[in-house]
Amino acid sequence: QVQLAESGGGFVQTGGSLRLSCVASGRTLSSYFMGWFRQAPGKEREFVASIKWSTGNTYYQDSVKGRFTISRDNAKNTVYLQMNSLKPEDTAVYLCAARSVVSINYNYWGQGTQVTVSS
Repeated sequence: QVQLAESGGGFVQTGGSLRLSCVASGRTLSSYFMGWFRQAPGKEREFVASIKWSTGNTYYQDSVKGRFTISRDNAKNTVYLQMNSLKPEDTAVYLCAARSVVSINYNYWGQGTQVTVSS
């Protein structure tokens, strides 16, 4: 089992920045992908970014490339999502997730943290 706890959401104006954190516990993450997803009201959950813990390789949704950066801190078992140049359409609940490298689906999810970007 992997337990995930997000923090760092909040209210920011267009063009502002936020950094989300996700602390993982319960397993070593060397054989996991860590991902960030988001869900806006009335919309499907969508992939934002992911990182392969062992290599640090990162992947992004096209709409956030160049604005968001996912990273990890091995010592703290924490994954971050640095979000710059925020837009109103980035408003959503952001969820941290984990999946084994041999799994297709993300099996473990955090509770989510709200990000609101005002225009």
